[in-house]
Amino acid sequence: MKVNKAKVGDATSMHPLINHFADQGEMLPRALSEIYENIRDYFVVRNENQVTGCVALRISWLDLAEIRSLAVDERNQNQGTGSLLVQACLTEARELGIPTVFCLTRKPAFFEKHGFHLVDKMELPRKIWAECYRCPKFPDCDEVALIRHL
Repeated sequence: MKVNKAKVGDATSMHPLINHFADQGEMLPRALSEIYENIRDYFVVRNENQVTGCVALRISWLDLAEIRSLAVDERNQNQGTGSLLVQACLTEARELGIPTVFCLTRKPAFFEKHGFHLVDKMELPRKIWAECYRCPKFPDCDEVALIRHL
């Protein structure tokens, strides 16, 4: 299993994968156009040219980036795919000189296994809440914030 930077042609596989989990309330939905516009943020795992997992590292500020849209096809879960994708984001953050990575999730235990720890959401800059209005649960957010200092 190998993690690669996403290519433009991956967007049409990533879109239904991400939105499958968005439909289950696990993450924010992403429009296909949004995936294309931000394709450089994404990493993917492919199985015979089909994307089976994806994640994005979104730079928020000089010293902060977010792991978002982590999705692994249900048939490929529990095989280390999600862990490989998170590690790719952490490696890129280090390479870019970004000292802190955060995520908002309903599954904190997964991220805690990767060195993240819980923080109060209010400790994060307000800038990170720019997309919250798109969430069907806004303003009653049930996600928790986790950060990792690199």
